[in-house]
Amino acid sequence: SQNAGISVIHQELNMINHLTVAQNMFIGREFMNSGLIDDKAMEREAQALFDKMGVKIDPSVKLGDLTVGKQQMVEIAKAVSRDCKLLVLDEPTAALTQPEVEELFKIMNDLRDKGIGMIYISHRMDEINRISDRVTVMRDGEYVGTVDTANVTKDDIVKMMVGRVIMSDQKEASTVPADAP
Repeated sequence: SQNAGISVIHQELNMINHLTVAQNMFIGREFMNSGLIDDKAMEREAQALFDKMGVKIDPSVKLGDLTVGKQQMVEIAKAVSRDCKLLVLDEPTAALTQPEVEELFKIMNDLRDKGIGMIYISHRMDEINRISDRVTVMRDGEYVGTVDTANVTKDDIVKMMVGRVIMSDQKEASTVPADAP
């Protein structure tokens, strides 16, 4: 899939915390100089990628010293460094703060503008409506349908996801006694 330009960023990040950011980005395809790994060259290339993406990360720091959001940016830069044409993001905002989500969405918009396609897997309706052009719903491993985001409501998507209408009206009063343990 990588040779075809497909990169996947899993919900659980797949990197090595005790290596540097640059070492993680180029693991398995290290830059060599006279038979030795050229960390400085990898750091320069990583920095150039971060500059293009508008991300402030020092490629020489240990990956484990970064926030989860910054680690996710490293994963995206790693994908871009492989000449990615399609980026699959699985629940990318699950462990991010709101400012990190905003940074991720900015980068995703920039990548889209550069012609990189994305599959964004999420259950967060507000994010789906904000970041997607189309929504495809899968339920129990089966294809349910694809709709244009602009022409569908949140309730329509939820109905596709669960297979029935979900009533949004709240109960008038609880059926649990007030003195229940």
